[in-house]
Amino acid sequence: MNSKGGIYKRFIKRPMDFILSLIAIIVLSPVFLIVALLVKIKLGSPVIFKQQRPGLNEKIFTMYKFRTMTDERDENGELLPDSVRLTKFGRFLRSTSLDELPELFNILKGDMSIVGPRPQLVKDMVFMNKEQRLRHSVKPGLTGWAQVNGRNNISWEEKLNLDLEYINGISFKKDVLIILMTIIKVFRREDIATNGMDTAEDLGDYLLRTKKINKDKYKSLVEESRKLLSKVHN
Repeated sequence: MNSKGGIYKRFIKRPMDFILSLIAIIVLSPVFLIVALLVKIKLGSPVIFKQQRPGLNEKIFTMYKFRTMTDERDENGELLPDSVRLTKFGRFLRSTSLDELPELFNILKGDMSIVGPRPQLVKDMVFMNKEQRLRHSVKPGLTGWAQVNGRNNISWEEKLNLDLEYINGISFKKDVLIILMTIIKVFRREDIATNGMDTAEDLGDYLLRTKKINKDKYKSLVEESRKLLSKVHN
């Protein structure tokens, strides 16, 4: 990494994240209120969806989003598939990325950055190889290099390779480019979902489906992710 990128990463990136996220929260406060009210009316409470995600150095934090799915369950009390619970309104929030707005508070707190590898599920993290997990050596971002180069319409391998490419060349110029490209993508509503799927496929499910791991390995790593999450909750 060049010295300019190093100075930006160490001394400028965090203050810039704080200032820009604070300004965005203030300017977009009417949007926050309107979306929150619509979520309450159409999907009920809670308005904010909270989920544990791995952050810097794989430290697990709580990420905030606007809720996009109902809590519909079957006769056994199990949640129905995502495709059933994802409403038309929820799809609208996702296609416009309005569901991501509460992550600005994660940025303000310091859990996230404006630009960085997207925070994946803890379940996804355990399926990554050692090199891929290096993506957690920087703070996760509201948007990232992979998001402006295909988002959910590229393979997991491509996505993770783009994350590694980003962390090896962090610079002010690249972050500004990613932010500008993100704005264009949001207005065009591009690459929101994987072709043929309502929601993005988990890494473990992808590896199992493509026969890159067997069922025993899959079950073992899923159990590992559950143990990691149970430590957070206890």
